[in-house]
Amino acid sequence: MIPEIGHYALVLALVLALIQGTVPIIGARLNDQALMNVARSTARAQYIFVSLSFAILIMLHVASDFSVVNVFENSHSLKPLIYKITGVWGNHEGSMLLWVMILALFGAMVAAYGNNLPLTLRAHVLAVQGWVGSAFYLFILLTSNPFLRIANPPIEGRDLNPVLQDIGLAIHPPMLYLGYVGFSISFSFAVAALIEGRVDAAWARWVRPWTLMAWIFLTLGIAMGSYWAYYELGWGGWWFWDPVENASLMPWLAGTALLHSAVVMEKRDALKVWTILLAILTFSLSLLGTFLVRSGVLTSVHTFASDPARGVFILLILCLFIGGSLSLYAWRAPALRQGGLFAPISREGALVLNNLFLTTACATVFVGTLYPLALEVLTEQKISVGAPFFNLTFGPLFVPLLIAVPFGTQLAWKRGDIVGAAQRLMAAGIAGLVVLAAVWAWTRGGSAFAPLMIGLAVFVIAGAISDIVERTQLFRGPLSISAQRARGLPRSTWGSAFAHAGLGVALIGIVCETTWNSERIAAMKPGDVANVGGYEVRLDDISQAQGPNYREQVTRFNVTLDGSPVGVMTPSKRNFTTRGMSTTEAALLTRGASQLYISLGDANPDGSIAVRIYHKPLVLLIWFGPVLMAFGGLLSLSDRRLRVGAPKPAKSSGSLQAAE
Repeated sequence: MIPEIGHYALVLALVLALIQGTVPIIGARLNDQALMNVARSTARAQYIFVSLSFAILIMLHVASDFSVVNVFENSHSLKPLIYKITGVWGNHEGSMLLWVMILALFGAMVAAYGNNLPLTLRAHVLAVQGWVGSAFYLFILLTSNPFLRIANPPIEGRDLNPVLQDIGLAIHPPMLYLGYVGFSISFSFAVAALIEGRVDAAWARWVRPWTLMAWIFLTLGIAMGSYWAYYELGWGGWWFWDPVENASLMPWLAGTALLHSAVVMEKRDALKVWTILLAILTFSLSLLGTFLVRSGVLTSVHTFASDPARGVFILLILCLFIGGSLSLYAWRAPALRQGGLFAPISREGALVLNNLFLTTACATVFVGTLYPLALEVLTEQKISVGAPFFNLTFGPLFVPLLIAVPFGTQLAWKRGDIVGAAQRLMAAGIAGLVVLAAVWAWTRGGSAFAPLMIGLAVFVIAGAISDIVERTQLFRGPLSISAQRARGLPRSTWGSAFAHAGLGVALIGIVCETTWNSERIAAMKPGDVANVGGYEVRLDDISQAQGPNYREQVTRFNVTLDGSPVGVMTPSKRNFTTRGMSTTEAALLTRGASQLYISLGDANPDGSIAVRIYHKPLVLLIWFGPVLMAFGGLLSLSDRRLRVGAPKPAKSSGSLQAAE
């Protein structure tokens, strides 16, 4: 009976989404406030029912109710409780239910906290959310029902994919979905603005917090996914240009461009056409990522579904929302009037340059990801586009972008002084050059690429610090006055500095890991010693252990540096008999921001075991950078200017003229 309640709650959520998508629009056309306010109550009720459905699915997994197909295929009675819970979204049906629950959550948040929005705009935004929700509720109920029953329930389940039985799965998918689905609000604001005929600086002020919130979660989700792949898959890498990894990177790039474009629109009432288009494209890329993961067109450790019917259904959703929104945009956009003008050398110009590089980088990832699929459909010829293509196209686009980042914050609005900005960045430039020379000397005249990139990263970090120093007039007066000015700075200014510095920190980690990574592959027996990165790694013992739902081969390594003990590492291999699969559990030993990394291969007939040992200098900066960026975003989100009502636009501000 309990699974049927979950299914029924999902059906009620669909009904409420359909009401939410239709009644408020009718109310807006009739100027009926009661009908427009239906959007708020239905959005909240929809979230309650879909949350109830999701909670029931969790309860079924925890109780190991194998009469439910989803539980039988993805759980096991001996599985640890944490993995019973996280296994709910470790499969196609459960993850899609999480997807629509987060969609409903954002709709409910707009209903609860959108009091400063004009009534008609809020009604249209929630109506668009209702349309998106209705499509995905239908997808779940018709092709991916998580509450299907088994006539003769088995005694035991098939267990969850062992690779997904990891604590990272508790964090990565929810974070990623909060980013993916969060951009639906930006999409809904864009479509609502086009429907209503309101596109102005106030609209940009309203949409920025929601976009920023989604961007923060997507940043953390991508970083967590990268770290999960790094330590769980046992390959020793942190980014593989996997098509599904690219599917999350594309909306992040577009969302970053959207954030910067919305700033120009809010401050200068400019870039209206471009900002609306970016809002549509960002969520469209999120939908594309959902299609790539759920349709079965890709083979990846990240993908779940391989049912063609599901792929066709999602493709129809993709065409409906992307095609429909772009058609509406093509119809309405010509009526948009551009706002304030600005010189090429200005903060607006720097943000436009930022958009140019980000969207071009996004386009290169898009082409590299989808070109092999398109070619296979048209010619039945299979090709692969790997890291060399992306490194040669994506990397060079980010170099000029990183050079421009510190200049953007130093330029004035409308018309800037590039010479003055360069003078204010003199200290940052000197710091970058000093670090460049020091790294070059330390590497004894090796490749110039790594020192150049590290020098550039230091320039970006020092540029972010220079912006704060300039605003607080540090070193130009009493320290107490500078401290008072620092406390008075808007939080968005601090947030911008942290986010830009995080970009530089991540770049340092990427360059150091890829350039000076040391690797040793050996077949080792107890007593054997391997040297890597100056460390001595000795295999002391190989033993067997029994886990809750797996058999484990555990090895023990002692690590020393110059004869002094550093630590003990215990990598293992786990064999999950129910699934007939094995996983590699890598061991990590952290030294500052660097790590030693050991993963096991197969056992050999002579009693030795294949061992892969890495020394990864400053590798943790790769993930500390995004965390710093997300923290900067959180600071900006807490800025009071993003929490108060947007100012009313001047009567002369350009807006859409309603097409009759």
